[in-house]
Amino acid sequence: MRSSNSSRHVAFDVLQAVHVDDAYSNLILPALLDQRKVDSRDAGLATELTYGTLRRQGSLDAVIDACASRTDSMDSAVRDVLRLGAYQLLFMRIPAHAAVSETVDLARDVHGVGSSKFVNAVLRKIAAKSWDEWFAELSVGLNKDDAMSLEFSYPVWVVRAISGAYKTDDEGLRGILAAGNEPAPVSLVARPGQATIDDLLNLPHIAPGRWSPLAGTMIRPVGEQSWSTRPGDIDDVQTNRVGVQDEGSQLVALAVAQVSVDGQESAWLDMCAGPGGKAAILAGLAAEAGASFTALEPIEPRAHLVENSLFNAPGEHDVIITDAREYSPGKLFDRILIDAPCTGLGALRRRPEARWRRLPSDVPVLAALQQQLLAHGSTLVRPGGVIGYATCSPHLAETDAIVNDFLRKHQDFELVPVSEVLPTVDGLGDTMRLRPDVHHTDGMFLALLRRKASD
Repeated sequence: MRSSNSSRHVAFDVLQAVHVDDAYSNLILPALLDQRKVDSRDAGLATELTYGTLRRQGSLDAVIDACASRTDSMDSAVRDVLRLGAYQLLFMRIPAHAAVSETVDLARDVHGVGSSKFVNAVLRKIAAKSWDEWFAELSVGLNKDDAMSLEFSYPVWVVRAISGAYKTDDEGLRGILAAGNEPAPVSLVARPGQATIDDLLNLPHIAPGRWSPLAGTMIRPVGEQSWSTRPGDIDDVQTNRVGVQDEGSQLVALAVAQVSVDGQESAWLDMCAGPGGKAAILAGLAAEAGASFTALEPIEPRAHLVENSLFNAPGEHDVIITDAREYSPGKLFDRILIDAPCTGLGALRRRPEARWRRLPSDVPVLAALQQQLLAHGSTLVRPGGVIGYATCSPHLAETDAIVNDFLRKHQDFELVPVSEVLPTVDGLGDTMRLRPDVHHTDGMFLALLRRKASD
């Protein structure tokens, strides 16, 4: 049996954790690489195999099902082995003989000789054609949405949701879907009150961010270059002065902090703070404004993550474990962020399995929660103060529909154009809906809602 430290064994174990135990790949993979002391080269291959296979799962399954004779009785372990092999054959530059041989060995190690023979037969059929040839064959007779679902490996309902949200033509939609299949760059943030952008950019192998004045991007080694690309190896990340955070997420926190409010400020609130990246930015900026900062999070482990994020933050801040809909502090706030639970369709680059876990039936349940959070937030913000309503999803039912319904029911609120608050970010309007292919960030949405000052 080969070492369980090999790239393919690690990738297989992560896939099994995701598919059997509902684990999150972005949490399991780094922990497994550290636990098994996988060297940087093998770690890179394991990462590509894991995330690539999860992203392309729909396309891979379509090809596997076309080549396998017993898909109904195929268990999870064998299917994950086949997915890993098919991904190498169709989407990586690994020689076919090597991909088949290594995957057959993996099948033998994890499931026995009988399964290895089956895997060998299926992979040899898959290897007979390129992905373009398989797509041409399997897409015959499909409508446009179904064909894009197969080509880019998204559930068809997600394809339709993204198309409706961005209101773009077919070429633009293809660009968005393709961007969602690209590995996300590792973006860092200099947390206000703890580090400056100069501190961040003085670190080795860090380039300036594109949109956020707090951002830096880790540079990947090329060719024979070699250095660590793990943020956890950076001292300033270990001490919380610098955080790992997508630029789109940074822009949400910055817009909430920078939009103008009337009068003197005393208190800011984050109603859905876990895991704490936006809270760390807001806490530092609240301290600069002379305001206290409160973070709410209903799930205890996530609340502990928020506490960790705020460990060195300046000023007065507090983390409260509570459902934000039941929070009744007896005071009003100047600025409130509601980064509401959502489908996460804007973060599929970072959470590749999310596209397969979410269902259309999740949307109305989440929309009801989003409406409740925003309605309660309206009772906690003072006249002249602002609510930032954000989701990591472009879905119209979680974005425009929520905001329009709120404004219709709350005549004492008005929309503040995000373009006026973040004028250097391209393509913004009354709201912010970032495009992964244009902004190279997660697909964050943000609306800024000001409570009109009392007459």
